[in-house]
Amino acid sequence: MESVLRYLDLGSAGLTLLLSLIFLVLLEIFRLSFLRSRTPPGPTPLPFLGNLHQFTKDPMNVIQSMVQYGDLCSLYIGREPIIVLNNLKVVKEALVENGTVFSGRPYLPSLNWMAEGYGIVAVTYNHAWKQQRRFALHTLRNFGLGKKTVEERVVEEAHCLISEMLKYEGKAFDPVHPLLNAVSNIICSIVFGDRFDYDNKRFAMFLKIMNEHMWLSGSAVAQIFNLIPFIKHLPGPHQKIHQNGSALKGFIREMMEEHKKTLDTENLRDFIDAYLVEISKQGSNEDSTFHEKNLLMSTSDLFLAGTETTATTLGWGLIFMMNHPEIQDRCHEEIVRVLGYDRAPSMADRASLPYTHATVHEIQRVGNIAPIGVVHATTETTQLRGYTIPKGTKILPNLMAIMQDKEHWKYPDTFNPENFLDKDGEFCKNDSFVPFSLGPRVCPGETLARTELFIFFTSLLQRLRFSWPRDAPPIDMEGIFGVVRQPRPFHMICHSRGHSVLIST
Repeated sequence: MESVLRYLDLGSAGLTLLLSLIFLVLLEIFRLSFLRSRTPPGPTPLPFLGNLHQFTKDPMNVIQSMVQYGDLCSLYIGREPIIVLNNLKVVKEALVENGTVFSGRPYLPSLNWMAEGYGIVAVTYNHAWKQQRRFALHTLRNFGLGKKTVEERVVEEAHCLISEMLKYEGKAFDPVHPLLNAVSNIICSIVFGDRFDYDNKRFAMFLKIMNEHMWLSGSAVAQIFNLIPFIKHLPGPHQKIHQNGSALKGFIREMMEEHKKTLDTENLRDFIDAYLVEISKQGSNEDSTFHEKNLLMSTSDLFLAGTETTATTLGWGLIFMMNHPEIQDRCHEEIVRVLGYDRAPSMADRASLPYTHATVHEIQRVGNIAPIGVVHATTETTQLRGYTIPKGTKILPNLMAIMQDKEHWKYPDTFNPENFLDKDGEFCKNDSFVPFSLGPRVCPGETLARTELFIFFTSLLQRLRFSWPRDAPPIDMEGIFGVVRQPRPFHMICHSRGHSVLIST
């Protein structure tokens, strides 16, 4: 009898649990139906997961498919909707015309695990963000951003990059480290006051960790962590996000400590020096957000944003040049016709190199390293295209859709520099070219990135020819979706272009 009662008790408990789960699922379905009736259309979400299963499986296809739902659509990552802006007009309406309302940042546990609420990138639109961004832009300009001095540093570093690549001449090699090292040396010279040699093993490990961190922070692992952040206390692949973030902060913290020991307030060397002085100046100001935690994260933000994005774009550029050798040769011929082999390019040469200039832009357009930009959030309840959007709603600008819009590009789906050339072969701008996003949250390093991309790319094609190894399999052009869309690992071969190469006229 006792065993029967125990069996009935277990059966009752199991039935209660099952009915409770069914009730929760039905409640969630009802909640989703209510939400969907008040938000823009979009793919059908699953209870609790939303569209996470689709997004993690094939993110590029999901992003591309958003345009079928109209100017605005809803994508669910977990239980809450994200409003996706699918064309240039609605992106400008939100991010530019109503910039203060649409320039917040949502709380993302995976980002906060490293940032802890400090810095520039992960901070919402508030007093602290304004102070930190304003100071960063002002200080970067003081140390050469947008001036000839930075241009000269890029030219020098381009020579170092070419020399490094020629060490592997005729042999298959992975270009990721040389590209990361070259690009990072520019922001290093501004932020740290120094550069790092390509054979510096400690810095090479730092760059490897940074590269992995940028991928992990936008991966399915991070998305799952954002949904159930309490797993931070459990073992698993998400722990690598914290480990890498701690390693990156540890490296920068060491640089900060060295700067504190050697600081000369009369001769500021770099961004860290300037920030340390600002901390002293603002010490008695209760409204100040200048302290060492913000210094650490602001420096991290500048370094990460100033390295990974440009290096990744150059990586895609090499892939496109190897896939389209006729475009590579046409760029080389134009460069050598205008500059010869020995004169280094400058930003002033862009007008004389329209095809090369157009090719750099096309690399950014098709390389599409930030297809949905960085997630925004509304700072207050607002209206957009007839929909009420509550405060704190996540917003994504579909930059991929804008830069592949069939109404605004001659060749939207193929790699073709003619997208940026007029009928006379001169470079022409296109308003739908928005790789740096728009509004108050526009990339602060846009000027530096444009300089680096043009000078590095032009210098490389001036002196080197790039090709695939004979046995190289076709590369997956979807890439790896993370904070930036990286190419999958690849090897390439470079050869020096000598003066004996015939130049067409």
